[in-house]
Amino acid sequence: MAESVELPSRLAILPFRNKVLLPGAIIRIRCTSPSSVKLVEQELWQREEKGLIGVLPVRDAAEGTSIGSVLSQGVVTDSGERTPKSPLATSDTHKLDGKNQPEVQWHTRGVAARALHLSRGVEKPSGRVTYIVVLEGLCRFSVQELSVRGTYHIAKISRLDMTKPEMDLAEQDPDLISLSRQFKATAMELISVLEQKQKTIGRTKVLLDTVPVHRLADIFVASFEISFEEQLSMLDSVDLKVRLSKATELVDRHLQSIRVAEKITQKVEGQLSKSQKEFLLRQQMRAIKEELGDNDDDEDDMAALERKMQSAGMPPNVWKHAHRELRRLKKMQPQQPGYSSSRAYLELLADLPWQNASEERELNLKAAKECVDSDHYGLAKVKQRIIEYLAVRKLKPDARGPVLCFVGPPGVGKTSLASSIAAALGRKFIRISLGGVKDEADIRGHRRTYIGSMPGRLVEGIKRVGVSNPVMLLDEIDKTGSDVRGDPASALLEVLDPEQNKTFNDHYLNVPFDLSKVIFIATANRAQPIPPPLLDRMEVIELPGYTPEEKLRIAMRHLIPRVLDQHGLRSEFLQIPESMVKLVIQNYTREAGVRSLERNLAALARAAAVRVAEQEQTLPLSNDVHQMSTSLLDTRIAEGTAEVEMEVIPMGVNNHEISNALRSSSALVVDEAMVEKVLGPPRFDDRETAERVTTPGVSVGLVWTTFGGEVQFVEASTMAGKGELHLTGQLGDVIKESAQIALTWVRARAADLKLVAAGNINLMDGQDIHIHFPAGAVPKDGPSAGVTLVTSLVSLLSQQRVRPDTAMTGEMTLRGLVLPVGGIKDKVLAAHRYGIKRVIIPERNFKDLVEVPATVLSSLEILLVKRVEDVLEHAFSTGCPWRQHSKL
Repeated sequence: MAESVELPSRLAILPFRNKVLLPGAIIRIRCTSPSSVKLVEQELWQREEKGLIGVLPVRDAAEGTSIGSVLSQGVVTDSGERTPKSPLATSDTHKLDGKNQPEVQWHTRGVAARALHLSRGVEKPSGRVTYIVVLEGLCRFSVQELSVRGTYHIAKISRLDMTKPEMDLAEQDPDLISLSRQFKATAMELISVLEQKQKTIGRTKVLLDTVPVHRLADIFVASFEISFEEQLSMLDSVDLKVRLSKATELVDRHLQSIRVAEKITQKVEGQLSKSQKEFLLRQQMRAIKEELGDNDDDEDDMAALERKMQSAGMPPNVWKHAHRELRRLKKMQPQQPGYSSSRAYLELLADLPWQNASEERELNLKAAKECVDSDHYGLAKVKQRIIEYLAVRKLKPDARGPVLCFVGPPGVGKTSLASSIAAALGRKFIRISLGGVKDEADIRGHRRTYIGSMPGRLVEGIKRVGVSNPVMLLDEIDKTGSDVRGDPASALLEVLDPEQNKTFNDHYLNVPFDLSKVIFIATANRAQPIPPPLLDRMEVIELPGYTPEEKLRIAMRHLIPRVLDQHGLRSEFLQIPESMVKLVIQNYTREAGVRSLERNLAALARAAAVRVAEQEQTLPLSNDVHQMSTSLLDTRIAEGTAEVEMEVIPMGVNNHEISNALRSSSALVVDEAMVEKVLGPPRFDDRETAERVTTPGVSVGLVWTTFGGEVQFVEASTMAGKGELHLTGQLGDVIKESAQIALTWVRARAADLKLVAAGNINLMDGQDIHIHFPAGAVPKDGPSAGVTLVTSLVSLLSQQRVRPDTAMTGEMTLRGLVLPVGGIKDKVLAAHRYGIKRVIIPERNFKDLVEVPATVLSSLEILLVKRVEDVLEHAFSTGCPWRQHSKL
């Protein structure tokens, strides 16, 4: 029995704000605040024996002065899950900042509780540790002295409930026997009323004979929805006679409320006919008001809506339109068509932040730079542009700056950069995804004449964020489309023009809304699909891919800590050395961003998590956990009002022993064998280029894709035929034309280059040439493969192998000039990732090398060319051996 428990002289105290745990009741709580988490870890989680803590009610000092003494500010409390109506459901209702913390009062009496079940969890994405604790109330105690231990409180206590011998003696009192009979009679009457509604309520009758009456009183009262003051009064009822008297009164009151509810239901049902069923809820509400004597209908929903609209701060022209719509709505019946749509329209107008704007804190450029640097590694030019943008905002807060558009491959940090700008400005951040949007109504909204009409994504986002000056991210702006429903990109022209968005007109609102205070930031993988008029309204900032060195630093600073946290691991369990991260970068990821790298690191973390999880053992917390003979979880005292789950859940894990076992195990250090076992054989090899360029006719080109720069091999071969050119590899029209130009140039200079015998002027006589671009499932197009095609053809026809450490890019003309191409930075970074040592680029692209990191340029030999002959000179190991015989 719970009465036989021996209480220590001191107990750790878990405060309950506006809640009371009574002896015999079982409650489940969720601990999230630092103080309560520390208490559970120290007093329950790490103890091998059965854990005991004290539960003490507290409340705000402003609510009253009848309980306890005022404690110092900064107390954080947890509240239980007994009632869904509780305004405090977690322990982080109050922060640890004492400046914003109200004074709290501690009750002088509490209940000792025993932990029946513990479970530990980690919230995502914050990584905060939480505990779910199931507590059983044991007996009352009085607080003699309250002190602080670390982050939680310890109390010196004295027991209030009587011991078993004292209880046996007290039960002989005639007055107590009379009160016990009266309480049991009232409880039995309540059970009889509820027996018709709940099939399992019959099993509750067993409690009246098996549980002592003084404990039964606490259990019944804990199951009702009563006020905090009444709960405290019940807790303070140490005398058995007083406790039974109060419990009898509360049970009788609950019984009367059930009878009144049945009376109201019968009255409403008697007044309804078959044609009036749609008014059921309204009739019930009217009957309840009549029973309470409250017939004041002035404060109805329509009046509340009107007050909300008046306080929304609408401009005069908008308020005039909204007021006219409100007068029209008042004349309509709720059953009329259009009532619900008009009501939803007015609620939207009232919810929009017409005047509500977040106050910007004073901008500190140094702090903003530190914030951006801590969130992102590298990207020096991009960070500098962001700081310049913020500096202008500091000098002129109302400046209409350009709309920044971050363009780069996936996984390089475009979205997180926009979030950092919002954090530096102290504004709220909202993201609008435009990927796959083809309907203009997604931007401008639907007209209200349509069924199911709704506002556009921008207005909906402004409503959701609640301020008129957020930082709004237009994500994937290059992936909008157009069809018969309109062109969303054209609708964005008004949104992103600071001269026009002051009076942005959403079709659903049909009134102008000011978007000039919003800071718009866009992201795209490439700028080509964006229509020129829309691109003209934005300042494009390119984010290139990361070098292997930058990826290594990003992984060690950001990715590995985040991966460990997401998988519930710590550095004591898993260690990934820099050498292994570098191995993963070189052999398993050749992307421009870091998402694939993070996925591979997550795979290693999952493998470690399996090893850690396998070490857990299921051990009982205690051998003498009391099992009740009936479960009040299945037999709630009142339908829909039972607040306490009367069920003992045995604790199945001794977490202290598990923690010791985990600490004793050594950390798992990732090595090369584990990397290959988890991630499989290496996907890339630095020798790939050398192995593929072992025969004449193969050259290495550099191309640009939406995922960054890539290395592209070009293979050429000859066969007997009629002098035709065959092209394969899912090629576009431009690259096919580049192949024709390359072949024409080679045929025109075949004799000069000694590619044909003397007197033979037809290079293609009796043979066909087949050019293939590997990775045939990937579409390819663009002019930058011109010099690569020429090199492949010359290598094939001269039987000279191209240098395996050389890659090239550049467009060629029919006269042999090499023209500049785009994406030089991404292409050079791709060559660096693939282990290329020499890169041939057009001379007119020399200016683009400024954007390439210095560490990359120092490891590469950049060769600048003007003509195709210069390309051939650099592409072969021995130069151009036939050049001395040519007339070039």
